[in-house]
Amino acid sequence: MNTTIILTGIILTIIAGAIVIYNLLVKRRQLVNNGWADIDVQLKRRADLIPSIVTTVQGYARHERQLFEDIAEKRSAALAAGDDPAARGARESELSRPVARMIAVAEDYPELKASQNFLDLQNELSQTEDKIEMARRFYNGAVRELNTLVESFPVNIAAGPFGFSKRDYFEIDTADRAVPSIAETRA
Repeated sequence: MNTTIILTGIILTIIAGAIVIYNLLVKRRQLVNNGWADIDVQLKRRADLIPSIVTTVQGYARHERQLFEDIAEKRSAALAAGDDPAARGARESELSRPVARMIAVAEDYPELKASQNFLDLQNELSQTEDKIEMARRFYNGAVRELNTLVESFPVNIAAGPFGFSKRDYFEIDTADRAVPSIAETRA
């Protein structure tokens, strides 16, 4: 009788522990998914802004055709990268380079720099870049927490069978952000 009670207690403790671990893993995974959704929204917003900026700059700098084609190609590749953080980060970094060059080219056209439309678009792009950075920090923090949990004992024993695994961080080179500083554009 005592053995049955002890065995039942051990089994119930193991089941309760598994439930707690599973729910903790689900919570962390949802935070990661939420963080990725925030990044995705901001990256799409950025991708939607880029054609407007290109159109505005094109009116002044028609001879920069290769740059505009490069931006269009890199933008398509970034949008096609999907939900793989490593691939998306690499494509977004590649897109940021020609966009930064385009903003720098705009510095050579005083009438473009004075255009309210261009200034508004540049400001909106800068704000979007800041939002991407905040969303990236949230996402990477959530990934760090999930990865730590998935690798920690005793959770690591249950994580695999429950279908939980480590997630990739999302990185975009901050040196490649689309809006260069004033010092960069004059160099």
